[in-house]
Amino acid sequence: MIMASKLAQRPWQEFWAGARQTIPLIVGAIPFGIIFGTLAQSSGLSFAGAIGMSAIVFAGSSQFIALGLLATGTPLGIIVLTTWVVNLRHLLYAVSLVPYVKHLSQSWKLPLGFWLTDENFMVAIQRYRHDDPSPYKHWFQLGSALAMYTSWQLCTLMGLTLGASIPNADAWGLDFAMVATFIGMTIPYLTNRPMVATVVVSGMTALLAQGLPHQLGLMVAAIAGILTGLVTENHLEQSDD
Repeated sequence: MIMASKLAQRPWQEFWAGARQTIPLIVGAIPFGIIFGTLAQSSGLSFAGAIGMSAIVFAGSSQFIALGLLATGTPLGIIVLTTWVVNLRHLLYAVSLVPYVKHLSQSWKLPLGFWLTDENFMVAIQRYRHDDPSPYKHWFQLGSALAMYTSWQLCTLMGLTLGASIPNADAWGLDFAMVATFIGMTIPYLTNRPMVATVVVSGMTALLAQGLPHQLGLMVAAIAGILTGLVTENHLEQSDD
């Protein structure tokens, strides 16, 4: 929670405030990033390929899904389609941020869009919604984004270089830290029926469809959740009319 007495009013104050606000979420992502680096090469990615994926894709869940699909020889088209659907939530994040960043130049919008993640959205939207006159709230988002991006690259590198010395790292269950982080980010936003319906339906669908090949269950669950949210929201709007 951002306290009014601690609000920053200068660009670099906002920047460092955003970075600090993201630290608890970074802690949850650290094991996830290290395990990705550890498993990348055994899944068929080269050292440079793993570094490039973290630097260019920068989407933890999609990167793990891509690793699993690569390891089973899945066609490239299926890999791209699956990761694209899983990342559709980023489009929803971007739409939510449009009212707060539409006045910015393209030189701001492009990097902020590229670095937008679940964690970054969570801390940035809280700052944007805070009722104060600071004109530098986008610097807060930038600080959060760069803190998350830098830590993810370092964790990938650690996994690639030190992962071989960690026996059976994928069996340690460290990736649950990221699951717990996602749960912690999601629960506070379940404030209305469409959101609750989306989470319930997508979760149940993911469980029921987990046996589908090429992890297609995740894609089905994502689509089912999005459609459920839209249908529920439209139904409630028609009921109000």
